[in-house]
Amino acid sequence: MMNEVPPGSAPASDQTPWFRLLTRYHWFVLVVAALGWLFDTMDQQLFNLARGPAMAELGGPINAQFAGGLATMIFMLGWATGGVVFGIMGDRFGRAKTMVLTILIYSLFTGLSALSVSFWDFCVYRFITGLGVGGEFAVGVALVAEVMPDRARPHALGWLQASSAFGNISAALVSMGLAPLEAAGALGEYRPWRWMFIVGALPALLALVIRRRLKEPERWQALRYAGTVQLGSLRELFGHPVWRRRAIIGLILATSGVVGLWGIGFFSFDLVRSVFRQTFEAELRQADGDQTDRNLMRMLLENPSVLPTIKERLRSPNYLLDPDARAIYRAVLRLEKEGQAITTAAVEAVLDAEGQTEHQRRVRAETMSGTSDSLPPLNELLDKISQRNKALESRLTWWAGVNGLLLNIGAFFGIYSFKNLTQLIGRRPAFAITFLLALGSTVLVFGLLSDFWHVFWMVPLMGFCQIALFGGYAIYFPELFPTHLRSTGTSFCYNVGRYLAAPGPLLLGTLAATVFGSFGEPASWRYAGITMSSFFLLGLAVLPFAPETKGKPLPE
Repeated sequence: MMNEVPPGSAPASDQTPWFRLLTRYHWFVLVVAALGWLFDTMDQQLFNLARGPAMAELGGPINAQFAGGLATMIFMLGWATGGVVFGIMGDRFGRAKTMVLTILIYSLFTGLSALSVSFWDFCVYRFITGLGVGGEFAVGVALVAEVMPDRARPHALGWLQASSAFGNISAALVSMGLAPLEAAGALGEYRPWRWMFIVGALPALLALVIRRRLKEPERWQALRYAGTVQLGSLRELFGHPVWRRRAIIGLILATSGVVGLWGIGFFSFDLVRSVFRQTFEAELRQADGDQTDRNLMRMLLENPSVLPTIKERLRSPNYLLDPDARAIYRAVLRLEKEGQAITTAAVEAVLDAEGQTEHQRRVRAETMSGTSDSLPPLNELLDKISQRNKALESRLTWWAGVNGLLLNIGAFFGIYSFKNLTQLIGRRPAFAITFLLALGSTVLVFGLLSDFWHVFWMVPLMGFCQIALFGGYAIYFPELFPTHLRSTGTSFCYNVGRYLAAPGPLLLGTLAATVFGSFGEPASWRYAGITMSSFFLLGLAVLPFAPETKGKPLPE
């Protein structure tokens, strides 16, 4: 039977390595909390990897860029809500029980996301997934902070946050593993993004394994049975001037980093897909000569009755790589939606209303003229387009996975470095340096990433700088609040910060789709990302008001 040693009770000199202060139960708690956070972040990263192709298939308001930003905002609102609710529950009913519940919630609804049939039911699943994802972090760090000896605490919390990189790397490996299966047609009718969410349901097994062996921290049990303070009280958090001030400072620090990562950094997947899509599409168009797409549109204009079959197989106009054929298909879909007859003249009228250059008008006239007598059968054309797009999506899925892998390799070393830096120079100077590095590296990636080799050094650098901040949050936030408010205060900073940060992804998507949309992709992503990078300055501005906690015991 493992026994918990009260924090700080292990006799040791200052020269004793921190890990030698830990008992078997300390290691058990650290491993369990790390696995919970690892799977939590794996779910987050699977969503980022799946977002682009999911929006292309499920559709959504305005366009895929805006829909992706809106879906991310909804997910983050669920995350924030779950963080507040389960953070309070962690203080009132226990860290261990609450952590098991959060793992079950985010696992179950991640799996259900794979069954989505529309943009809106997808968003419902993501919101509920967010409830579990948000609650796990605050409960996990409170659990580890209270169980560990004081001198080992920042190191253990740093390694806990570092486990997030392994979760994100796991998601990247899942994406890369699905890419060749997609190319070989081994995934059936399910697209790779759906399989990603199926894999994301597996962490539920962890909750079943740990639910009986994990105990509540002795600090928390002593307060609960003493009954001298109210556990998990937002009123007390804001009624006490010291805790209120610390909660607001932590909130602003978290908002800056969360907007930076979720509103900018994790959209590097979309940037990479957009940059590389241009290259891959050009290669495929050159091999095909654009004839397949144009032949299909010629057949459709001559015989509109084939539209239902084409819609079922194409799913999205973006399946057509030839821009002129794509424009014709969008015009046909618009005519169908408005209940108008589909004719060559009607399509030309729609395109004229949208504005065409002389070259576009000439090329599209060539596409829409002629006869379909000598064309291949409809199913042969659709099969060729389907196979071509499977090959394209496979390559994009692979590179999105590479992006995620490299981003989080950088993240691991960033978190590890922050853990050591904050022990040397203190919490506030470490945050100041990291906010500046995060700003510079983000501008670099969104401004200059344009070739394959750029991914291998720019993306890890951005991951190192951006996600190092979250190693700081894991160490710093539990040190700001007393035991009876630790989970509540940590969840308030980290998750109410998400309420404020939730519009960030929507703002990025709006900037990319509307403000900079006329520049086309990937330029629209670039300008939007660079503009949003200014949010890192918010965290820098609040640091002079933040307390320094280096070398101090947890407040009681």
